[in-house]
Amino acid sequence: MLTKSPSAKNPLDRLVEAGLAWGEGTYARLAAPIGAAAFALYILLTAFTAWVMPDANWDMLPYLAISEESTYPDAQVLHDYTYDTVKSGVSAGDYKALTDDGGGFRSHMAQNAADFHSLLGMYRIKFLYAEILSTLSGVMSPVEAMRLVQVFSALLFGAITLLWLRSQNALALAPVVGAVLIMADFGDAARASTPDLLTSALLLGGLYAYVRGREAATAILLFLAFMVRPDNIVFLAFFAVLLVVFRQQALGALAGFAASFIAYFAISHWAHHPGWWPHLWFSSIEQHYNMDGFEPAFSVIAYLRAFATSLLRAVNLNSWIGVSVLALAGWYAASRAGFKLDRRAGILFAALVLGALAKFTVFPIHDTRIYFPHLIPPFLLLAPLFMELWAAVARGQHRTALHVIPGDKS
Repeated sequence: MLTKSPSAKNPLDRLVEAGLAWGEGTYARLAAPIGAAAFALYILLTAFTAWVMPDANWDMLPYLAISEESTYPDAQVLHDYTYDTVKSGVSAGDYKALTDDGGGFRSHMAQNAADFHSLLGMYRIKFLYAEILSTLSGVMSPVEAMRLVQVFSALLFGAITLLWLRSQNALALAPVVGAVLIMADFGDAARASTPDLLTSALLLGGLYAYVRGREAATAILLFLAFMVRPDNIVFLAFFAVLLVVFRQQALGALAGFAASFIAYFAISHWAHHPGWWPHLWFSSIEQHYNMDGFEPAFSVIAYLRAFATSLLRAVNLNSWIGVSVLALAGWYAASRAGFKLDRRAGILFAALVLGALAKFTVFPIHDTRIYFPHLIPPFLLLAPLFMELWAAVARGQHRTALHVIPGDKS
């Protein structure tokens, strides 16, 4: 069989090859500014979408209610204000979806102020988020305040990510991080009127400060992230334990955990939180209509059933397990190639992975938004390793840098 020699390529083939070579050379020279610009554009588009195409999720109703409790202390008045405010701030179709599910949970809550009010303890514990909404509601509509928080959170998260990459001379990898954000449902987190993206941005800032050795900023930002979503205490506890066990000096992280640990009990008591098991029952076993005095007996069978159901949903319907596995695969590949995290970064990487697993174990719920704070920092920790690998390949050292012996057990 005859084949064409390289010299016999037609002009179109040569033009395509020349174009690809030019593009490769251009990106190699301008990888950092191109990567930063592409990532910034993605963040700006996500923030814009969060403002013009917000997700009218049901949780916005209790979050709005807890932000205005001091103004409307009566349960019925608060209920009417909350539903009327949301009705005026979303489309007719969205409002119908929030209040009418054919006689189910949403329909019931739209008609029963006492039962709706009984749920607020599970939301009131997000103290700082409620205070931010309450403050902003003084100068704009509460629904717009929710959207503004989401826009700010998306921009803050993007800015910290770029700063982190820039500090490690890894801006060339910004498009890769952007792709991971897409896989991790960053757009959905930005559009949802919940505290999840705000706590993620604050936690990311605290971890960046930790990596940079800024102890005061680390303590403040980790504590603020906790105050937005107190379930961050699980990660902070694992982080603190690992720091102590491996004798890594990090006063900021330990101070942030200590302050959060103390505040957790005070806020839970103040918020009249129903407790771990009733909350888990409501979220992962069965939606109970009235949480006042609801104290179901603990059941191992019910917990295991909730765990198994949430695990199946997480694997098949959500992305956080896949993104976590991808981060672990990146760590393993870099390690096998001879590029390892330093002690400080390694402890943080382990805390993020173990923290996500522990959070799911303690409170098995499948939604990616719950674990989003854990998903992006591991890739930022790995970025300098892959930049070193890139540089090694560029220097022609890939044969030694990437040499992995199949079946090697060492």
